[in-house]
Amino acid sequence: MNAPRRVHVGLVQMACDADPSINMDKALRLTREAAAKGARIVCLPEMYRSRYFCQTEDHAHFELAEPVPGPSSDAFGRLAAELDITVIVPIFERRTAGLYHNSALVIEGGRGEIGVYRKMHIPDDPRFYEKFYFTPGDLGFRKFSTRHAEIGVLICWDQWYPEAARLTALQGAQILFYPTAIGWQPQEKAEFGRVQHDAWETIQRAHAIANGCFVAAVNRTGFEPDPVHAGQGIEFGGQSFIAAPDGTVPTRAPAGKQAVIVQALDLSQLDFSRTHWPFLRDRRIDAYGGLTRRFLD
Repeated sequence: MNAPRRVHVGLVQMACDADPSINMDKALRLTREAAAKGARIVCLPEMYRSRYFCQTEDHAHFELAEPVPGPSSDAFGRLAAELDITVIVPIFERRTAGLYHNSALVIEGGRGEIGVYRKMHIPDDPRFYEKFYFTPGDLGFRKFSTRHAEIGVLICWDQWYPEAARLTALQGAQILFYPTAIGWQPQEKAEFGRVQHDAWETIQRAHAIANGCFVAAVNRTGFEPDPVHAGQGIEFGGQSFIAAPDGTVPTRAPAGKQAVIVQALDLSQLDFSRTHWPFLRDRRIDAYGGLTRRFLD
């Protein structure tokens, strides 16, 4: 058995306000709290700096986008340097006029920004009208080397795709982070809520098992109203969690409130899991060409 190689990971589950400055201050405070609890890598939820504006299609929301460098990279660059931590900071990225991405910055103390991931899978569903706002990512699936661990970052809708997890893990990522904004339309929760949540958690636990790595899903929490339709909106589910390479869940945040959870991960579990469940060894890479086709007619 390999000796433990531990890294403490912090998940910031937060409720988001209409005022970006309030969200920024809160995210900085909660990140500092995670570091005080021992976290060396801290992840924020998807587009932490605003409410989830994709409930409607409104050109005014493009004003929420920020460049890189910009407010988030500047503020968290300073904090990461002060605390000597790595922070995953999801942003609404303004790449240039008329070109926007749903992105995540990886910032490390002493090094600054070490990379960016741009969300590859863009949904378009009632109250999740992301295709109106975001250009699909053009950087591919990426691994980032930090002082603490090899990590991959994917975002929300990406979490339903085993190909995304696999391609990131195959680059050597030991921990897959999924900053997320997922929940229910309240009128549907009684009928579909439990099934939807179980599906969301199950597929990410499956990514951990299939790839022999850790998976950290970081959700927002709280009700965010639809700005157009009174009384409607999204109740974000919280319940951020970490899955181990064997699919177990060593920690999970509550459903209905803000939380900062910090968990020690033993990276030597990857060696143990991949040796005893040798899925990477037994992959038939010569037989998977059909995956590059939309459908096998």
